[in-house]
Amino acid sequence: MSERPVGAKDKLIASKEQWAREGRLLTGQPSADRLPPGQRRVKEWPVLDLGVTPGVTRSDWRLTMEGSIANPTRWDWREFLAQPQVKIISDIHCVTAWSRYDNNWEGVSALHLLSVVKPKPEARFVIFHSYDGYTTNVPLAVFAAPDVVIAHSWEGEELTTRHGGPVRVVIPKRYFWKSAKWLRVIEFSPVDKPGFWENRGYHNDGDPWKEERYE
Repeated sequence: MSERPVGAKDKLIASKEQWAREGRLLTGQPSADRLPPGQRRVKEWPVLDLGVTPGVTRSDWRLTMEGSIANPTRWDWREFLAQPQVKIISDIHCVTAWSRYDNNWEGVSALHLLSVVKPKPEARFVIFHSYDGYTTNVPLAVFAAPDVVIAHSWEGEELTTRHGGPVRVVIPKRYFWKSAKWLRVIEFSPVDKPGFWENRGYHNDGDPWKEERYE
C-alpha cells in the first residue's frame, strides 16, 4: 500500500485515516495460522494506490543507500542486476484485509545489501524513500530478516509500474504498506522516522499476526 502523498486524492487518504480512527477491520482475535487475524485469502494481486504512479524507467532508476553506514552506495540498473540474485517465495498481507499466498520474488536480498553497506553500530532503523515521495520505516532487525528482498520481478516477470516497478522492497512479516513501491533511497538511521501512513494513524510496526493495523 505504497500510495503517492504528493498530489494524491485527498478523499481516499481521508477515508484511510478514518479507518484508523475507527479501528476498522480489527477483530481482536489472535491467530497462529498462516493467515493473520482479520484477513481473507485472494488469488489476484489487487492494486492499491491513489491513481498516480511515477514514470521512472529502468535506465533512469537509481537506488541510493545512505545514512549511518560505513559504505554509502548507489546502484544503477546494471549494477543492481550485477549483485547476487535470490528467488524467494512469501505471502502478502495487506492492511486492507487481503492476503495472497506463495508469491515468487526475484531480486537482491536485504542480507546481501547489508553486507555491502555495513550499517554502523548506531543504526537502528531503516527508512524507505520512494520516487513518488512516499516514505515508510522499519527497525533494522526487521529489514535484516532472511526473507526480505529488494525485488525487481514477480512470478517470473519484471515488476510492473502499478505494482511498484522497477524495484520495490518486500517485507513478508509486516503489512504490505511497509513494502515500499518505486524504491529510490534506503536510509539507515539511529532514530525512527515514521512515514506517510504511520503519521496518519497507522501502526508504527505493522505486524499482521499481532493485528497492528492502527495505533
